[in-house]
Amino acid sequence: MHYIKKWITLAIMHLFNCFPIKHNKILLFSYYGSQYRCNPKYIAEYIVEHYPNNHFDIVLAFNDPDRKQYPRHFRKVRMLSLKYFYELCTPKVIITNYRMTDLFIKRKKQYYIQTWHSSLRLKQIEKDAEDVLPERYKQMAKKDSRKCDLLLSGCEYSSIIFKRAFWYDGEIFEHGTPRNDMLFEPKKDERVNVLRRLKISEGANVLLYAPTFRNTESVDAYKLDWDKITEKLTDKFGGDWVILVKLHPHAIREATRLTFTDNIRNVSNYDDMQELLMCADVLISDYSSLIFDYSITKRPCFLYVPDINEYTSQERGLYFDILELPFISAESNDDLLEEIASYQEGTYKEKLELFLKQVGSFEDGNASANLLQRINDVCFERGRGANDEKEAV
Repeated sequence: MHYIKKWITLAIMHLFNCFPIKHNKILLFSYYGSQYRCNPKYIAEYIVEHYPNNHFDIVLAFNDPDRKQYPRHFRKVRMLSLKYFYELCTPKVIITNYRMTDLFIKRKKQYYIQTWHSSLRLKQIEKDAEDVLPERYKQMAKKDSRKCDLLLSGCEYSSIIFKRAFWYDGEIFEHGTPRNDMLFEPKKDERVNVLRRLKISEGANVLLYAPTFRNTESVDAYKLDWDKITEKLTDKFGGDWVILVKLHPHAIREATRLTFTDNIRNVSNYDDMQELLMCADVLISDYSSLIFDYSITKRPCFLYVPDINEYTSQERGLYFDILELPFISAESNDDLLEEIASYQEGTYKEKLELFLKQVGSFEDGNASANLLQRINDVCFERGRGANDEKEAV
């Protein structure tokens, strides 16, 4: 049955590939249409804010396009529907943050932008993690990289990783990641609006706890002494604190085994991590690559890693030694309390600046603007009025 569906889909793709490409159409989706976030979201939002109506025809693909959380000002299409395949075959530019499947038959005059989903990785990816990746995924990834025209990079270190491990030898766009632009100079009302959606007072201080998932079902690593942590935060930084717990999508089901209160809130179903990072006055994480995004804010970041020996020996390999990162590590609740109490802003920021210099960060708040210059050139200078050939690649 799987093969029959695949061949029917490919036949549909070949049919729609006979239609002309629309030079101003852009199709975007994140995580196979499951969410509205990451780089495709911020590229789409930048276009709406900075380009006049009808300059670009924007289409967003979702598994459930009718969800209330999704924007009403874009054309939306359901993933894998008949209309989706038409939209996939006829845009000039296709943008996603994850791999395209074998069902994507790229046309010669289409332009495929791969944004990926991190500015800098902690866990090894693609060829660097080849031993633990399924063979089917590896073959799909290699085909996808051959179709890609542009790959976004957040720093020199990421570019090196991509050149070695992404099965890709095309152009790397070294101008940062669009989803991080907002972390440089967020608009005042953006933070206020997010806090209102979360029903948090505008004057409250926010601690965001955002750990990554484990391959085991244990929640021991997620259990922190929030009462004592809140007390230490108040002693150190002052003010009233609200704790937001954002579990990784693969670990959301474990939330039922944790305790939440009015002051300790489960926001694991909140779609946009960047908005939570923007609001956070302090971040606690562990082995998640979001720590590199948060470094842009220069705000305190603590790594709670009680299982560091187990994790580093059993999970996917890491690009950095956790203990050598500029973020402050703690292996127990007592250690974490001591680190919060002894936090020195000047020392922390010096280490952070040195790290960002060492990895060669490209993040400057202008990633979306730079990318849209390229997209505009592709759509209107090299592709104006040109219909694509029927031959696909």
